Amino acid sequence: MNRGEIIVTTTNINYEPIMNWAKLPMGISFYGDCAAVATDSKDNVYVFNRGTDPVCVFDESGNFIRSFGKGDFDGAHGITLDAEDNIYLVDTGGHFVQKRDNDGNVIFTIGERGKPSAWQEGDMFNRPTDIIIHPKTGELFISDGYGNSRVHKLSPDGKHIKSWGLPGSGDGEFSLPHNISMIGDDKVIVADRENFRLQIFSTEGEYLDQWHLHHPMSVIQGKNGDNNLYIGEMGPPFVQTDVPDLGNRIVILSPTGERITQFGDGLPGQNPDQFVAPHGVGTDSKGNVYVAEVAWTWWGSKRVPQPLGELISLRKWEKSK
Repeated sequence: MNRGEIIVTTTNINYEPIMNWAKLPMGISFYGDCAAVATDSKDNVYVFNRGTDPVCVFDESGNFIRSFGKGDFDGAHGITLDAEDNIYLVDTGGHFVQKRDNDGNVIFTIGERGKPSAWQEGDMFNRPTDIIIHPKTGELFISDGYGNSRVHKLSPDGKHIKSWGLPGSGDGEFSLPHNISMIGDDKVIVADRENFRLQIFSTEGEYLDQWHLHHPMSVIQGKNGDNNLYIGEMGPPFVQTDVPDLGNRIVILSPTGERITQFGDGLPGQNPDQFVAPHGVGTDSKGNVYVAEVAWTWWGSKRVPQPLGELISLRKWEKSK
């Protein structure tokens, strides 16, 4: 495969949307902005959102289990869980990354809330965006972010090891590293959002390859032996509002970059299953796909007149059996 080329393959994999999947209790609201979603070892679903209860947990049928984190965060952005179901949360507004146990108790915090590093100078953190955990070593890889153009590699207990990246559009440079994941246990993949590409690195930060997609906002590798990559593409810039076939969909790639399938295509507002801002994506052990959308920030707030009520910002697409 040539550098940056994505091969389109045929597939029998299909996904069906589950309407009104998440059952929010009275008094709890996402405010239309779910930033990130991840699942645990029991396929419970954890949603990091910008509403009344920052971390909400659901079972696989969408029944609400519990919530935590009120008053603890300034800008929900990234979430992942480790093999012990500890929860890692990335707060872009507060400029910190936090590890909590599954009961929501803080284990450690990296960075100091409300105190960003110098803008675009490379130190941790200035509006960090996402985190992924090495499946064997437990090392942490953090994309940083809106006010930086770096990836940071840390030890399992949060000690800095190394960083890489610079502002720009060349190989190994970033224009808003917005999401991060692993490919297997020897590669790191970064959604280099405003460069409209995914960049692939070794775990030591060596640039390996890049794949072009439309505005990739999120990327995650599957679970339970599913090595495919699930990418959320955001829609076009405002100068191309409502132009068809530009993002607002989930694209599934193989670990080597072949396009397997995609779903959710269409213009926002065309149908109730259409994505409007797929900001975070997660999968469970059965291959079902969960999508967190910043529906208010990227869609609802820009409508005239603005929509009323709770915008759908968390979706489940079930893998066909």
